[in-house]
Amino acid sequence: MWGIARLAPLVDLAQSLRLSAAIACAVVGVTVDVAGIVSFRHAGTTVKPMHPEKTTALVCSGIFGFTRNPMYLASVIFLVAWAAYLSSAWALPGAVAFVLYMNRFQIAPEEKVLALLFGSSYAEYRSNVRRWI
Repeated sequence: MWGIARLAPLVDLAQSLRLSAAIACAVVGVTVDVAGIVSFRHAGTTVKPMHPEKTTALVCSGIFGFTRNPMYLASVIFLVAWAAYLSSAWALPGAVAFVLYMNRFQIAPEEKVLALLFGSSYAEYRSNVRRWI
């Protein structure tokens, strides 16, 4: 994103507006991330995304009642904050690329494991709560 921002024309925004937008996004991202981590910890299950088979509880409350992937959503929000900080609309496809990559290579495999572990409970959760927002 930084490289694209350096090569492409910048969005003409006042520095205070650009920084305010970046900080606001970062604060929202931290809040969403922490809410997800706290929910996992409270349920006593793993927060390690590379080992979904170690999941011991299906968390459906708190932030997980709004989004199935709050920590990944937080990462997207951080990438939008970074694009705002860089003052570059051309950097925003970096966030889109992250979503596409995560859907295919991280979330889809996680969902297969969760479906095996939690069966109909996970199917019902999936039908009621969106993957992102």
